[in-house]
Amino acid sequence: MLRQFTKRGIKSNLSVKVEKVEKTKTGVSVTFSGSDGKKQTLEAEKVLVAIGRAPRTDNVGLEKTKIKPDRGFIKTGKFMETDEPGVYAIGDIVAGLPQLAHSGSMSGIVAVTKIAGKSAKPISKDRIPGATYCHPEIGSVGLTEAKAKELGREIKVGKFPFAGNSRATIVGQHDGFVKIISDAKFGEILGVHIIGPLATELIAEGVAVMELEGTVEDLMFTVHAHPTLAEAMLDGFSAVNNMQINA
Repeated sequence: MLRQFTKRGIKSNLSVKVEKVEKTKTGVSVTFSGSDGKKQTLEAEKVLVAIGRAPRTDNVGLEKTKIKPDRGFIKTGKFMETDEPGVYAIGDIVAGLPQLAHSGSMSGIVAVTKIAGKSAKPISKDRIPGATYCHPEIGSVGLTEAKAKELGREIKVGKFPFAGNSRATIVGQHDGFVKIISDAKFGEILGVHIIGPLATELIAEGVAVMELEGTVEDLMFTVHAHPTLAEAMLDGFSAVNNMQINA
């Protein structure tokens, strides 16, 4: 992504600290410093500040319950029930749950299903996909290669570029790749990471496979329609065993 931004004339300054933002006659001036302490200044028309969200759980009566918020976040069990029996929490206020619309929605489904006395399945936090709507798109779920190694997992990695995908040629979007992280012994899929056309759509296949504890071998022999971007997933899974067709 950094390479693509650079090619398009977008300059990225990473791991820096904003010192101050000032209005100017033509827009704004931003002063920031890097890890070496050296300050730089950029002039721009607009500044976008994205600092995340904080839970709004103050003054809602939690002090009258057994719930003990941590910086405003609420701890729940696997079915979203809090320490106060019969009281559930969902969405962005739940401690440890990604602040994403789809994880919030599913946590609500799990909670209501459990409250209704129906059979429910808890959310697996390591199987919640991340979607970044930039260009090219990014879709990701599960362990990264670095995290898997940090955890001491024995892994095999497959990687397939969209440059080898027919549909990517048709739509004129060759940038990016599919990367698969799998267990070296049993072939279970541990992570799927995609950057490229419709990555935020394609990642759903990776989530489903992980939810069903699918293996590389399962996916290598799953028919994918041609010509589709999804074929890059097939080649990505096959690449784990160096058996991709469209290399």
